[in-house]
Amino acid sequence: MHSVVERDLELNLVLSPEHRIAVPARLGYLTGDPYAVHVTFHVDCEHPVHWTFARDLLVEGVFRPCGQGDVRVWPTKSEGRGVVLMALRSPDGDALLEAPAAQVSAWLERTLRVVPPGTEAEQLGLDDELAELLAQ
Repeated sequence: MHSVVERDLELNLVLSPEHRIAVPARLGYLTGDPYAVHVTFHVDCEHPVHWTFARDLLVEGVFRPCGQGDVRVWPTKSEGRGVVLMALRSPDGDALLEAPAAQVSAWLERTLRVVPPGTEAEQLGLDDELAELLAQ
């Protein structure tokens, strides 16, 4: 039986240093896909936007800049509070999103309790499937 760890929160789409737009979002983690985190933006809209990337990337990005290519994550301060910035690049365009660090960290801690680091492969059941294949 697989578990889901979700958290709804409000992110800010950073348009310029002075302009931000609030974006409703949902963080999702599925034990059946233990290496990934799923972020859905515009959850209240007809056409939500989905991104999936490595959980390790977000865990590290809460503490220090990391990532390259399509997803980069780093911590910073905004108006005196800790935030996590996520720079996302796709063929459709680029986005810089700001998330409250405390809420992201609390959600990540929940995912790490459900599937501790280093135990992700156990969630996939590959050993069981391999044993079943070899038994045939």
